[in-house]
Amino acid sequence: MTQVVVGLDVGGTKTDVIVETLDGQRLLVADVPSTGWDAEPVESGAAWISDLLGRVVAPEHEIVSVGIGAQGLDTAEIASQFRAALAATGIVATAVNDAALLIPAAGFAEGIGLISGTGAIGVSYDQYQRLLVTGGWGWVIGDEAGAAGIVRRATQVALLAHDDGAADDGLLSNLVAGFDVADAERLARVVNDDPTMANWGPRASAVFAAADTGSSLAISVIAEAADHLVRLVTQLVRRGAAGTHVVAAGGVIVNQPRLQDALRSRLAVRHPQLSLTLLDRPPVEGALALARALLASPLA
Repeated sequence: MTQVVVGLDVGGTKTDVIVETLDGQRLLVADVPSTGWDAEPVESGAAWISDLLGRVVAPEHEIVSVGIGAQGLDTAEIASQFRAALAATGIVATAVNDAALLIPAAGFAEGIGLISGTGAIGVSYDQYQRLLVTGGWGWVIGDEAGAAGIVRRATQVALLAHDDGAADDGLLSNLVAGFDVADAERLARVVNDDPTMANWGPRASAVFAAADTGSSLAISVIAEAADHLVRLVTQLVRRGAAGTHVVAAGGVIVNQPRLQDALRSRLAVRHPQLSLTLLDRPPVEGALALARALLASPLA
């Protein structure tokens, strides 16, 4: 049988998969729905991973190491229990929070992973390899620098200005158009009636479009998002995050230069010892790197 290593990036909606031979021949790059995934109870999560591997890895291939980054592995205790549950099914694996994939995906040994996508979270490890997580509290109450959080804040700001009697500076009209409604009252209704990532997140582009046309309100919302990302970094640094790299990924930060520039300038002032890298490859590459590192040091 041909021996292979597997990298898995298990997100809330889809799971990215890479399968490679030990000599680096890439056999599979794919994504599959994450339907049914939950990290807890860990036994069920391990069974989900086992079933997935059975579906995506050919029978003639022997899996010798798996690297997993998964949504829901939010504490060191849960991650440890999950690895043990995987081992009980015969799977040799390293399992971390999905945001922790950013550092190895960028080719670094340590640093801070920062996601600004649908949500927002920061992840790192201290010098003792203890997991550190900050943010990621969800789009209703947190995730201020995620797409849904940006839309939530932009809607608040636009409606407050509307009630002040201020002239629309472009933010309100862009949100109205983005949600395909007629006016401020209907904007409030469509946002409140469906408070989901699927409803809010895709409209973040309307906020950046408003900023590009000069909306001071939109610019302030983006500035707040950048401040939140720097706050996540600050929290991790204070808690002992190791390394000098900040690796950022996610659909918002990667695709919105305004947020990139705002984050970079703030980091330069508040954390000049840290360098910012925008991840230009899929985070699942970090999972594959973890699988290979485990294979090289199985007792680590």
